[in-house]
Amino acid sequence: MDHRAATMRERWPSFEICNHSLPAVARPDSSRGPRRMGHFDRCLWWVDLMNEGAMRLNVHVVLGGLVASVLLVGGWVQEPQPKLTRSLLGGEELSGWMADIPAADENPDIEASFVWRDGMLVSLGTPLGHLVSEAVYENYRLDVEYRFPGEPGNCGVLVHASQPRALYGMFPKSIEVQMDSGNAGDFWCIAENIAVKDMGKRRAGKPETWGGGPNDSRHILNLTDHSENPVGEWNRMIIECVGDRVRVWVNGDLVNDGFDCTARRGHIALQAEGAEVEFRRLDLTPIHRLSPAAAWSDETASPVADEDGAGEDQQSP
Repeated sequence: MDHRAATMRERWPSFEICNHSLPAVARPDSSRGPRRMGHFDRCLWWVDLMNEGAMRLNVHVVLGGLVASVLLVGGWVQEPQPKLTRSLLGGEELSGWMADIPAADENPDIEASFVWRDGMLVSLGTPLGHLVSEAVYENYRLDVEYRFPGEPGNCGVLVHASQPRALYGMFPKSIEVQMDSGNAGDFWCIAENIAVKDMGKRRAGKPETWGGGPNDSRHILNLTDHSENPVGEWNRMIIECVGDRVRVWVNGDLVNDGFDCTARRGHIALQAEGAEVEFRRLDLTPIHRLSPAAAWSDETASPVADEDGAGEDQQSP
């Protein structure tokens, strides 16, 4: 029996519902790409996310009681922990990521969609699919530097990703922050939903059609269409997710500000959607407040909103 499978059975017996002729998970030897997500991984990813919520509740109850006891007995006050920014790029093995490429179901030897090249994580654009973080995140800032080294095209960063292939047999349940050249910062709702101010001006259709389903109006326009640098130059995208809010900057401009998101946590995913994209930075920082809207007007800025209390809370506007 596969060691990983045995470990997961011990931790979460409910994963048995997904155990149907599990294919091998392969790593292309020549590409140094991430391991591919087989049927087992896709099911486990979804069960993992559901079970983690239940486990987190139990842990919080136990730890909450423990902390309360310590406070009552010893008067101890916990010192605030420093913020820890870390890179998610993954290095040559793209560690911390798994690839979900639907075409690999029928052709396990298909070329890799994501590789490590010249110190960068690269989405080759094809075969179509997603690179999905193994970890689940909530309340964070994602600092992304990317460029289209060749022809401009489509790509995206997905936040709060959960159920794999929830839409069109390809896209995981999530909110997509668009990187499509010329439209960076648009939102696409994928089996989830989010609201913005002036929704009627930025989202097609009637309100009853605004959703994340295959027949819904899923696209929300950004606030600017002039924030990207010329093709071939580097762009910096900042995505902050706190509570039900998702706020996005591109090259210092606030390009989208969503609220009432139907998800608050999940995996992070990068797309292979037709065009080659290089990522030289993918830094994640835990936060508990959104940065002010103008915080990133200087592209080199590093807001200290979390420390000085100047940031915004997660209340909907």
